[in-house]
Amino acid sequence: MARNERLPLIAAIQDLRGSKLICYITGDRDNVSTRMAPDVIRVFHRHLEELGPQPKIDLYLYTRGGDVLTPWRLVNLLREYTENLAVLIPFRAYSAGTLLALGANEIVMGKMGELGPIDPSVANAFNPDDPYNPRAKIPVSVEDVSSYLLLAKEMAGLKSEQEVSDVFRFLSEKVHPLALGNVHRNYLLIRSLARRLLRLHLNHAPEERINDIIDNLTEKLYAHNHMISRREAKSDIGLEVTIPDSRLEEILWKLWETYEKDLQLAEPFNPALFLSDNQQTARFEVSGGLIESQVRVDSFVFTGFVRGTGVDPSGKPGVNVQIEQQKWVESE
Repeated sequence: MARNERLPLIAAIQDLRGSKLICYITGDRDNVSTRMAPDVIRVFHRHLEELGPQPKIDLYLYTRGGDVLTPWRLVNLLREYTENLAVLIPFRAYSAGTLLALGANEIVMGKMGELGPIDPSVANAFNPDDPYNPRAKIPVSVEDVSSYLLLAKEMAGLKSEQEVSDVFRFLSEKVHPLALGNVHRNYLLIRSLARRLLRLHLNHAPEERINDIIDNLTEKLYAHNHMISRREAKSDIGLEVTIPDSRLEEILWKLWETYEKDLQLAEPFNPALFLSDNQQTARFEVSGGLIESQVRVDSFVFTGFVRGTGVDPSGKPGVNVQIEQQKWVESE
């Protein structure tokens, strides 16, 4: 990792912003992707303890999402060390990343900055079985269940209590009632989390504005992969978005490019490359995410073995991959 290249960029952002910067990257490299999860809280605590209380902390964020409860815990931890929290978004901050941004005093988005809907899918033991993988369950989208019921009422024209009851009974025959109960719990949870986080972002906003933002981010974008630009986030959704000046914009993007290069995010992880011509077994160690500040850097590291299994019918070398461990470790 080229930390010596990143540190001057981190220092430049801190100088321009008058802040202390912590960078949080959950990589989306094929086969070694990472996600926002509770294990990150301890890592952030170590960074924050070494940095100490600060007048202003900036969180530089790139993520495709993850556990929806982690943003609330992380925001509250960060606010133990500062009264002024900003989230800097050079590129993607989807799903749980968007939730995290809602808890900041300021959201700074570059030209390529993107937020996403906060409509989670849920999975538990009662979800439908995946017909293509007997050991897996099919995630159920919270908003898909809600949309199914709206479809029956608004487009099919079902209005009587008996008709709606029949529609719901049909759904409960396809999806276990306890899975549907879990969907409803998450429907309430995501709105409750969004409201509490938005109260930190827009502490004096009227309730009507808060409700409009929640509705937009949960049910009015209609696609979970909708990419919300900074213009849409500010003008259409109603968030307080800061547009960086050209110098800050340039540094934010340059720092992102170093992370993309160092984590090889544009290249799928190919374990066969660890094997030489006369080698059938090799050990690998790959970083899939980073938390970095001026005081330390921690990597989410995958370690394991790759074994050659000959040549497959297409002529490509076959491999068997065994991941032994995946965890956050302090890097040099």
